[in-house]
Amino acid sequence: MSAVQGHPADRAFDFLKVNDRPSKPRKRGVTEIRGPYYTPMGKRYLQDILETMSTYVDALKFAGGSFSLMPRPAVQELLDLCHQYDVMVSTGGYIEYVLTQGSGAVSKYIHECRDLGFDIIEISSGFITISTDDWLRLIEQVQEAGLKAKPEVGIQFGAGGASTAEALETEGTLDPGWAILQARRFLDAGAYMIMVESEGITESVKAWRTDVPAKFVNALGLEKVMFEAADPQVFAWYIKNYGPEVNLFVDHSQIVQVECLRSGIWGTASLWGRVMTYKGQ
Repeated sequence: MSAVQGHPADRAFDFLKVNDRPSKPRKRGVTEIRGPYYTPMGKRYLQDILETMSTYVDALKFAGGSFSLMPRPAVQELLDLCHQYDVMVSTGGYIEYVLTQGSGAVSKYIHECRDLGFDIIEISSGFITISTDDWLRLIEQVQEAGLKAKPEVGIQFGAGGASTAEALETEGTLDPGWAILQARRFLDAGAYMIMVESEGITESVKAWRTDVPAKFVNALGLEKVMFEAADPQVFAWYIKNYGPEVNLFVDHSQIVQVECLRSGIWGTASLWGRVMTYKGQ
């Protein structure tokens, strides 16, 4: 442990002040990075990321069920490598595709995730509609397998597939109060954390709904929610408005930029020198 909490003990230029960061395992300032989806990711590629930035990476999230297209040994290598660097691994929201194949497929999916060594199963329903009670049953089933359940909620139906703003606008948006009510029930059932889907809030919209994140934070607390923010303008806005300890999901290519903002060492004109931590005496 270095003199500056949460940073490597042998950090280069350690005579220069940076913001304090909670050490892993963190409950605040958690950063989850996207794994293979927009680009392939093998063991050597991931090794480069983790050798340089693993201190700041809390979890790796697969996207789009990409692991189901990869050789099993390659998936296992990625999971094992993450665990070597104290990084958890999440499935992403692939379970909503699995749900279309029945309860037997869901059970096999959860057991396969456990056997491979996944830590988190994300439970989303961007393209399907399930009842809150069904969602709670899935949370219970995931937890009974010894894994962390991470429900993803949002206000936009059809989220998760990079649909255009025009296409999503025709679907309409949900009441944030209903999504928050569901999220509270999920947390009461033991869910690890709530992922807040960006579509309808800051992605695929003509104007950002900045009121929605505020409602989630006010109702559930900053520690219990993670915001999808895989766009530099978006994660900069979250850090500017909620501080360096907001939980964020970003692309793996953005981990350095995000941590520069959290640590207060770099930023745009609106953030330069304005992101700080204070421990007191």
